[in-house]
Amino acid sequence: MLNVASLFPWVNNSIQTPRTVPMDQLLAIRVFSRVVESGSFTKAADSLRMPKATVTKLVQSLEAHLRVKLLQRTTRRVSVTADGAAYYERTRHLLGELEDIEATLGNAQASPRGLLRIDTGGSVASGILIPALPAFRARYPEIRLELGVTDRTIDLVGENVDCVIRSTANDPLLATRRVGSLRWITCAAPAYFERHGMPQHPRDLENGRHEVIGYFSALSARTKPLRFSKGDEAFDIKARGSIAVNESNAHTATAVAGLGVVQTLAFMAHPHLERGELVRVLDDWQPEPQPVYVVYLPNRHLSAKLRVFVDWTAELFAALE
Repeated sequence: MLNVASLFPWVNNSIQTPRTVPMDQLLAIRVFSRVVESGSFTKAADSLRMPKATVTKLVQSLEAHLRVKLLQRTTRRVSVTADGAAYYERTRHLLGELEDIEATLGNAQASPRGLLRIDTGGSVASGILIPALPAFRARYPEIRLELGVTDRTIDLVGENVDCVIRSTANDPLLATRRVGSLRWITCAAPAYFERHGMPQHPRDLENGRHEVIGYFSALSARTKPLRFSKGDEAFDIKARGSIAVNESNAHTATAVAGLGVVQTLAFMAHPHLERGELVRVLDDWQPEPQPVYVVYLPNRHLSAKLRVFVDWTAELFAALE
């Protein structure tokens, strides 16, 4: 059981010795928590959409009120003092309990509300998530969304993001829920196949007759191999072409332009297949589908707004399988 009086000293003996409680005290605690979590006044200010001077002033007022040093500041970094670490751990739980209380008031469970910050890659954002958002908004009109679109790895704590949609779940410090999977296809433009012929086997892509458009990671700069499987047989083929890109929408665009063969996610190629701009090949040799996960912090209170978004995302991706 939390000792609220130990966290908020002004509560002690309030009947015998009334004192004025600063109206921004709870805000100061929230700001202090963000500085600790992000490790920087600047990052905390950015994530809270506040001026850095306001963040600094609130933390200073909290330290003055408690009469202890919570943070040790230097020109290069911010570190937490022993008192600050103890105060953060206890107030972190208190803030979670406050969110629980707020969530149970009125019809918050039936109608989740508040700001939800999510992040995903460009292709999923433009091809899956954004087209479906009108349905989400109609179902949950009181949830405000901030959608970050990037293919880099997000620091959920430092950037104050509630959840991310990813294709990997290899971080043991994060909670993950698999919400679906995405199919791959191999394809190229009709004009390309008129020039080079249709491959009958994946090995045909290795014999020098075909241009394979490579996809490389922006972090590692390594070109990903094309993966093929059929029954018990599975193997990789390294891309051998004159062009490689590091963004999925651009990767598909190179195929539409007739520059070569690509292996891409089916939802990205589908509009071009319907218009006849791409033709699929080697359907019997497709790799395992790409898993999709929603990732969030395990110690972050799973609020009603986050829970319904995760459930809705699972519905959305299930419809694509």
